[in-house]
Amino acid sequence: MTAPRYWKGAARELATRDAVLKKLVTQFKGLALGSRGDAFQTLARAIVGQQISVKAAQSVWNRFAAEVQTVSPAAVHCLDTQRLRGCGLSGQKAGYLLDLAGRFHSGALDPGNWQQLDDETLIAELIQVKGIGRWTAEMFLIFYMTRPNVLPLADIGLQRAMSLHYNKGKPLTRSKMLKIGDSWAPWRSVATWYMWRSLDPLPVEY
Repeated sequence: MTAPRYWKGAARELATRDAVLKKLVTQFKGLALGSRGDAFQTLARAIVGQQISVKAAQSVWNRFAAEVQTVSPAAVHCLDTQRLRGCGLSGQKAGYLLDLAGRFHSGALDPGNWQQLDDETLIAELIQVKGIGRWTAEMFLIFYMTRPNVLPLADIGLQRAMSLHYNKGKPLTRSKMLKIGDSWAPWRSVATWYMWRSLDPLPVEY
C-alpha cells in the first residue's frame, strides 16, 4: 500500500483550518490512505463491500480470493454464479463481478486512459458498468486513482461522522455537508478519510 505524495501536506493544511481535523490528524498520525495499484481488484472490492460493514466485506472478500486464487479478470471470468455465491456473495453481486471481469477481459474497460480524465468524466464512464453507481465510482477515485478532492456525499459513514463532529449528532442536509466539504477543498478525499477513521480506527481499503 502506497500513500499519495500529497497526503502529509494535505493533512497538515487541513489541521490548520479545521479544529475537528486537527484532532483527528494528531490521533491517527502515521496512518494514511493507500492504493493497491490494481484497478480491477479495487472495483471488485468496492462491489463486494456495497451495503455491508467493513468487517463483513473483508470476510466475504477473503473467501472470494481463496476461491479464485488469483484475483484477475481472466480468473473471475471463468467462474460461474453458483461458485461466487458459495463465497457469501449475493446473486446480484456475483453477476456484477462477472460483468466487471468480462469488461476488463475484453478490453471494454481500459484503465490506461483514466489518468487523463477529470473526476466527473471518469465517474460517468464507470457508472455504465453493472453494479457501479456513483458511490462505488467515488470509492475507486479515492482508493485507486488517489484523487485528492472527492466528497462522497451518499456515503453513510461520512454522513454519520459529519453529523457527530459538526452538528452534535443530528443529521445534516446535503447543502450543509457540501458547505463543510467546500472548506476542505482541495483535500476533500483526505478529510473524508479522517472522518471514516473517527468512526472506525481500522483503515478502509479497496
